[in-house]
Amino acid sequence: MDTITQLFITSICFICAWSLVFLFIWSTFKTTKKGLHYVNKLHQIPCSSCAFFTNDYRLKCTVNPITALSEDAINCCDFEPATSHNTSVVKQCKFVNYSQKPDFS
Repeated sequence: MDTITQLFITSICFICAWSLVFLFIWSTFKTTKKGLHYVNKLHQIPCSSCAFFTNDYRLKCTVNPITALSEDAINCCDFEPATSHNTSVVKQCKFVNYSQKPDFS
């Protein structure tokens, strides 16, 4: 009887040990998969390539400063692709020539 009990306890310990190893590997795999999914979602944030992005921590975006660089900015309706000269912003602003005197007549 003593050998049967020892064999039973050894088998239970063996199964428990390998179950813990399997659970650890499975948990690590699931956490890594979830982390990669989250990182891929964060890479969809278009703020850094937007014309309205200031790259300043005090005012990140001139149009939507609250949602800038967050998950809410993924489908931003005000997104304007940045160009080398930011001509999209220049088109919207009216140029004022301050070197000429204003005509009030």
